[in-house]
Amino acid sequence: MKSYPFVLISIILGFSCQAPTEQKPQFAHDIASGPTPWTSETFELEEEDFTFAIISDLTGGERPNIYSTAVGQLNRLDPTFVLSVGDLIEGGTEDTLQLEKEWNSFDGRTSNLNMPFFHLGGNHDLTNPVMRKFWENRFGRRYYHFVYENVLFLMMDSEDYEEQRMIEIYEARAKALKIMAGEIEGVYQESDYYKMSERNLGGMSKAQFEYHKAVLEKYPNVKWTFVLMHKPLWKHEDDTGLARLETLLANRPYTVFNGHVHSYSHRKRLGRDYIMLGTTGGSQNARDTMAFDEVTLVRMAKEPVITTLKMEGVLDETGTVAVVYDSLNQAKKDF
Repeated sequence: MKSYPFVLISIILGFSCQAPTEQKPQFAHDIASGPTPWTSETFELEEEDFTFAIISDLTGGERPNIYSTAVGQLNRLDPTFVLSVGDLIEGGTEDTLQLEKEWNSFDGRTSNLNMPFFHLGGNHDLTNPVMRKFWENRFGRRYYHFVYENVLFLMMDSEDYEEQRMIEIYEARAKALKIMAGEIEGVYQESDYYKMSERNLGGMSKAQFEYHKAVLEKYPNVKWTFVLMHKPLWKHEDDTGLARLETLLANRPYTVFNGHVHSYSHRKRLGRDYIMLGTTGGSQNARDTMAFDEVTLVRMAKEPVITTLKMEGVLDETGTVAVVYDSLNQAKKDF
């Protein structure tokens, strides 16, 4: 005959070995019968998801207070982290003291975020070899990747040219800007810079392609892949564009984000979402109805739920946009 202590231990062990039962969300009320003021008592179980945000272009004539206000709004929205698609400073110079001043201004405002921020360079940030070196000394890699909760992020450099080609683009750009400013004679639309495909589409080196290819091979079974870049590399029709990577991405779910155009648009390409973001303080074309300041929220559930929030609609408890003044402050921005 088994002793009581042995029986007691067996019962305890038996309970501890049972598979845990699924816990339902707690919901309590005092309505015993009759109609209820809710439609259902079936609640979705808490999902293993997270939310990240994306900001877009600040440049081409940054308008005061917009980006600092976006930082305040992002803190209210509380994403897990924030990404960028480049053009974070005005740049376009070889003056390292000026670059230091501009990056200190951007990073100083960014430091007010309550969550991590991921830098990504655009043509304003990586205009010439001096700026490329400055970036590498300050931020390290120009293109990189990371994985968060089994979601892969490819962060691409769309200004990834051989140094000599970068110098040619930079010098052509400088001449075109002088034409636009009336400092020298000429027509901008007839300038060498205007005719360069890199002006609108950027470029990607073979080394960068091989890097991202290796990353994709290393992570074949991630839940989702996000590809971020400044210029729309996917519009290229040669090997300096995204086509080779798109072939490698074909059998996995992915989403592409880019900036540069300062106008929001969405299209389906190869069955996937390709999204051009608006601005987060950059210059705008007043006649373009899709040119607006915004932040993008992506909730990564079973698949991404993408929400574009116009900054003019992100209100505080008083029902207004809480404008945050920054070092660029000249006058209060009227949203």
